[in-house]
Amino acid sequence: MQVDKAVIPAAGFGTRFLPVTKAQPKEMMPVLDKPTIQYVVEEAVEAGIDDILIITGRGKQAIERHFDKSYELEEALEADNKLDRLGRVRDIADLADIHYVRQKERDGLGDAVRYARKHVGDEPFALLLGDTIIESATPCTETLIDAAEEHETSVLSLERVPWEDVPAYGVADVQDGASTTRSFPVDDFVEKPPQEEAPSNLAITGRYVLTPEIFDALERIEKGVGGELQLTDAIRELETVRGVELNGDRYDIGNIPSWLQANIEMALRHDDGEMNAAVEKILEEQFK
Repeated sequence: MQVDKAVIPAAGFGTRFLPVTKAQPKEMMPVLDKPTIQYVVEEAVEAGIDDILIITGRGKQAIERHFDKSYELEEALEADNKLDRLGRVRDIADLADIHYVRQKERDGLGDAVRYARKHVGDEPFALLLGDTIIESATPCTETLIDAAEEHETSVLSLERVPWEDVPAYGVADVQDGASTTRSFPVDDFVEKPPQEEAPSNLAITGRYVLTPEIFDALERIEKGVGGELQLTDAIRELETVRGVELNGDRYDIGNIPSWLQANIEMALRHDDGEMNAAVEKILEEQFK
């Protein structure tokens, strides 16, 4: 089993960020000096993947333009001798072989993943949600790929969330003590359960490695929570699934508080000393 391809769903409306997402994809919301989806693509590339399919929808053309060459901009930067910025712009277009397919109807994450079948074929693939940034010492996707290739099965990243937040997630049912191991079998999943019915507070974090059997499972299931085709319901159909507990920081850029948190915390960790100092000064002045 070898994972060489990644799929990034990026077709959602981003309603929690309206009105800004009326004309701008939520995946293009900036965190520091890069759009969210660039962090996601870079994570896949750092995991050794250079064949990426992005599933878009209507009004998402800005994503394609971002990863395309910009001849006029490059010429202007070169003429102004802004070579550092020129290099960064060119690097974006050279990150990976990026392909696109448009989801015709927004009918849930499971429906979006179905659009990847022709591109992926009979191969396992990494799935990274386009509005979620994960910061960790080792790229989260790389950790999942290592576990998937070792056990030859689907593997999901899981994170312990506050119990009051459990109804917003797909939640894993695992044996007591299992999550203390590097990767562990998952007995079942429940999509957005009421807190009192949740089997755990280990939530799916938006990073997966899936075997191609997921596509047949998506064809078998019925629409679930919210009247949409839920990927979690299809994952429950797979014969074996393993989990890896997240070791890092996850930011859901689909909501404003998490987006603000990402900008502040990532700025404080940024290798630009000037940016660190500026953010620290702002925080000091606000909370002194």
